[in-house]
Amino acid sequence: MPFRDRNELLVAAGFAPIYKEDAWNAEEMGSVTRALDRILRHHEPFPAIVMDRHWNVFMRNASALRFFGAFIDLAAHPEPRNLLHLMFDPAAMRPFIVNWEETSRALIQRIHREAVGHTLDERTRELLTSLLAHDGVDPALRAIGSSGTEPTLPMVPLSFQKDGQVLRYFSMITTVGTPQTITTQELRIESMFPADEATEVAHRRWMDHLDKEAP
Repeated sequence: MPFRDRNELLVAAGFAPIYKEDAWNAEEMGSVTRALDRILRHHEPFPAIVMDRHWNVFMRNASALRFFGAFIDLAAHPEPRNLLHLMFDPAAMRPFIVNWEETSRALIQRIHREAVGHTLDERTRELLTSLLAHDGVDPALRAIGSSGTEPTLPMVPLSFQKDGQVLRYFSMITTVGTPQTITTQELRIESMFPADEATEVAHRRWMDHLDKEAP
């Protein structure tokens, strides 16, 4: 059972919570954030980000900024940015996602799958409601995950169209081993990888081009 939920049970039973929840950039998190920064840098030239369990982005590597910044004006989306909102917002990444229907279904499935006991907490329910409120989102997505009948895909498909070319990626998630606080347990590193050789070649060429254009 996650530490956050253990604390809630302890409080409900009349005991004090035992697991701390530090800010992600607190001094006590220094060794963890340094390790996260190293992982992000080693994943170059592919995008990698660090998020909390509600998909709020706290850290990212340079390639993540260049990648998303090549599609949208990141300054129009203040920090902490929420990765799901960037995907669902028609004024953000959604217009560039080739397989939007497949991707949106897979992301909603993932929200439900990662919920403890498949029960959404209040903040996750609020996140889901706000995602489904974006213009043009299929109302049928509301039914996903609630009945447990939706198939689970082996990975979240991510295909982006850039300058007439389709770039295909998939993501892998890394978590902190042997966590001792709520914060470390809930941090997730999401790393994007090319799904085929053509995407890898095109991505590396694209990142090199953006590097040369950078001031």
